[in-house]
Amino acid sequence: MTLCLLAASSSWAAAETKAPQESAGEGTKTPQKSAAETKPRQKSAAATKTPQAAAEKKTPPKEAAPKPVALAERIRQITNRREFKQSLFGIEFLDLESGKVRFTLNGEKLFVPGSTTKLVTEGTALALLGPDYRFSTRVYRTGSVSGDGTLEGDLVLVAGGDPNLSARVRDDDTLSFTSFDHGYAGAMPGVAVPGDPLTVLKSMARQVAEHGIKQVRGQVLVDTSLFTAERAEPGTGAIISPIMVNDNMVDVTVFGGAQQGEATGAVMAPLAPYLTVSNKATTGKAGSNADLRFTAEMVNPDGSYTVSIEGSVPAGEQALASYKVKSPRRFAESAFWVALQSVGVQAPAPSYGPRRDFKLLASWYTSENLVAEHISPPFAAEVKVTLKTSQNLHASTTPYLLGALLAQRPDAALQAGFELERRFLAKAGLDLKSVSQADGEGGPGAAFTPDFMVRYLAYMAKQQYAEFFIDALPVMGRDGTLQAMQQKSPAAGHVRAKTGTYVYYDGLNRGLLLLGKGLVGYIETRHGHKLAFAVYINQVHLANIDEVENVGEILGQIANAAYDLL
Repeated sequence: MTLCLLAASSSWAAAETKAPQESAGEGTKTPQKSAAETKPRQKSAAATKTPQAAAEKKTPPKEAAPKPVALAERIRQITNRREFKQSLFGIEFLDLESGKVRFTLNGEKLFVPGSTTKLVTEGTALALLGPDYRFSTRVYRTGSVSGDGTLEGDLVLVAGGDPNLSARVRDDDTLSFTSFDHGYAGAMPGVAVPGDPLTVLKSMARQVAEHGIKQVRGQVLVDTSLFTAERAEPGTGAIISPIMVNDNMVDVTVFGGAQQGEATGAVMAPLAPYLTVSNKATTGKAGSNADLRFTAEMVNPDGSYTVSIEGSVPAGEQALASYKVKSPRRFAESAFWVALQSVGVQAPAPSYGPRRDFKLLASWYTSENLVAEHISPPFAAEVKVTLKTSQNLHASTTPYLLGALLAQRPDAALQAGFELERRFLAKAGLDLKSVSQADGEGGPGAAFTPDFMVRYLAYMAKQQYAEFFIDALPVMGRDGTLQAMQQKSPAAGHVRAKTGTYVYYDGLNRGLLLLGKGLVGYIETRHGHKLAFAVYINQVHLANIDEVENVGEILGQIANAAYDLL
């Protein structure tokens, strides 16, 4: 999602797609104003996937589906509404077994896709890295340890690109997520996963202590040499980096008082010296909407930040706002220092100074000097987090990871990642003139045709990793970004798809312009047919941000019509 104010049954994979034939028929992104050596464990991702109830049921016999005339009329009733007079729809439904396009409207026109772009980003990475790939984050010492436990050197945490150095990591080798990701919190509702955001770092700190280190004479450092980035992704403004502690965010929860006008309380997670928050939020009227924002940001002489949080929270309620850190490396150094303190390892507080030459320190990165390591859950779990929640930072980081890990081009990782993606899509036989992409999440410059999307999905459904890809998609009316869509419709539970939204502020009309809204994925119809589909609408005038959900419901109605009629 970009705002400018910005599980699958194996039967899916078995569906064959034949050469397409001609048809007789016809996400929220908001622009902002303003690897090291790895030794993945050889666990199978298959051992971590949750069996789907749908896979245990017998597929009902297929009925002869009606001709798409009824669907065309249903869609025409929607697209001809007066509120869409200036808007453009792009729609296509493709039968995965016959390979025939059952319905198309502007199928070969380019549309602003929003976060449906993440389908291509994450699907490419799943194919190239594999569902079982695991990130490795290591800590090395750069000196000897004396008899009293003093390290005569530095502790260096080497970032390996793991997007989930956070409370998402579960003991069963999976990752938790919420349907409304904390990355959107503040401008929109957002929820952080339960637990300590420093869980992983504290586990690594315990390993350091178990190696007999009690005190560090040098510094606590984070090496982010895996790739060069340090720029904000366009959706929520999080900073792209090889190190991602709590998604490079500090979660600030504000608690409203009992009555309107009363003072509020606030807590931060994680609590680290990198950030100090001054709470200036007030208690609003009971039942009102929370409205929180960060203001008065200031850099302190020691390199830490001070910021105020303002706005209001309804009486008797609480709300979350996520502060995007400006330097993920320094934030991670501060957070790891806190983790070390928690297990009794003493070290000088992180200081603001010139960046160390990590090429020189890399000579210490040997097995003899390894004092801690974290191995991530399998990559299939990370794809699920990104697609279920539309996690912008993770998706934007993915092309960099491909360029760094596979192409080994740290200084040009983004373009190297796109070159790998282009080769993958070309090998799949897809028309590359039907797509444009400038980042991993679907920000400015992204465009796809509905026909490209359905043929991409058809290709993915035939691959050996298809079950992981489809399992990662939100289920309409059930979970992820589709949890609230069409909950009571017959199609609920039968549509797995990715949303996309791109909203821009319209100052002239004091409203919003929905540049793009999309719903792209798979449907198993009531007749037993399996479809790949893409539905886009571009250029819709909105009075406020709440109307975005209404447009999403319209796309859900089109998907529901296909479920019923194809």
